[in-house]
Amino acid sequence: MSGPAKTTYLSHDGAQLNTDSLFSYFFGRSLLACALCTALLFSVSGCDKELDPDTPEPAAGSQNDDDTEPATPNTASAVNPVAEGSVRFASYNVSFYRDQIGGLIEELQTGDSDVVCKITEVIQMTRPDVLLLNEFDYDEEGEAAALYQKNYLAVSQAGNEPIEYEYSYFAPVNTGIDSGLDLDGNGETGTPNDAFGFGKHPGQYGMLILSRHEIETDNVRTFQNFLWKDMPDAMWPETTDGESYYSDEIKEIFRLSSKSHWDVPVNIGEDNVVHFLVSHPTPPVFDGPEDRNGCRNHDEIRLFADYVSGRADYLYDDKGGGGGLAGDARFVIAGDLNADPNDGDSRENAARLLTENSAVNSTAPVSTGGQHYAEVAGGGNASHSGDPAEDTSAWRNGHMRVDYCMPSASLSVTASGVFWPLPDEAGADAVTATDHRMVWVDIEK
Repeated sequence: MSGPAKTTYLSHDGAQLNTDSLFSYFFGRSLLACALCTALLFSVSGCDKELDPDTPEPAAGSQNDDDTEPATPNTASAVNPVAEGSVRFASYNVSFYRDQIGGLIEELQTGDSDVVCKITEVIQMTRPDVLLLNEFDYDEEGEAAALYQKNYLAVSQAGNEPIEYEYSYFAPVNTGIDSGLDLDGNGETGTPNDAFGFGKHPGQYGMLILSRHEIETDNVRTFQNFLWKDMPDAMWPETTDGESYYSDEIKEIFRLSSKSHWDVPVNIGEDNVVHFLVSHPTPPVFDGPEDRNGCRNHDEIRLFADYVSGRADYLYDDKGGGGGLAGDARFVIAGDLNADPNDGDSRENAARLLTENSAVNSTAPVSTGGQHYAEVAGGGNASHSGDPAEDTSAWRNGHMRVDYCMPSASLSVTASGVFWPLPDEAGADAVTATDHRMVWVDIEK
């Protein structure tokens, strides 16, 4: 066992700005949360209790990344051990968002939430070395992150070995911070849709990184405050008569990232740094003919596409540093991008900005169960052109590949997978705790 966790927390900046008109999206996700909370209320034996087999509610349309030639091995099983000399990176949307400030902290204090236990079971089975958790509510003191590690990850779930992460990174996001302006154009201000990133309270739908390897905290770059207007050729939404949807006043404060974009250097060996590039772009739906969310989703994805491709001279980070990633830097791009390269509603197949990027090894991880569950669910899945084995979301309007863990082309991939077991495989009863599936990739040190 190693020593106490070394955790970095950034204080909240009340001047942060961003927009995310997604009430309908998160209302739909709230239905899932209600169903899961119902299961919790009827639980009497904590984590040993089986989760009610509800089908998760759709999160939002996105697109599916799958037009690549296999350049590195795919591994169907999500429970293969990490090979010696490899490091496992993973991305997982865990739906640890709660509607009230402190709601997640309160839930994590007891260690007996069925929903959280199931999520933790998946993590303990797959055992990532470096892990991004999307939709993990941020708090300034880092209490939720500490409670999750102590009361869940450090406790065996369903007979799996506990897992410890010595390092973590937890920082503010743009969600839930009121802009003071009417961002969604409904004549009102002060609603979740008028926040710099959609949210009912600051930090809702945040991000958390957990790592067994040292995070070079002093070299972290965040782009929470980068203004959309400063991206050249930004894809601003327009009205049906060709006018700008947003006023000049709104453009002056509109931050591009709906949550945040982080470049977190992780030292996986002696002087062996991999930049973990993480984000969670807004879903490209639940707007109007102007497609304001689709435009924003596209440019949020474009930010990291430019960042790794030598096209980011325009970028500035929250400390005032400029430019993108060095050409010889190694990286892994991770997160729920809410975009699939083949199916869904994203603007101009936005995910292809990364999957067809020469700097990225875009070979798609696959699951053992994706094909089966797509056939069982039917509906929109029948019309999708993407390979269902690559899907990472269990949305009722159709499964899609929206969660990514894509290494740079300079990294050697030894295995990869999506944790979506068949009904008779280990862990199959745990995946319904969220409507997303973990995606992981193993790289050589």
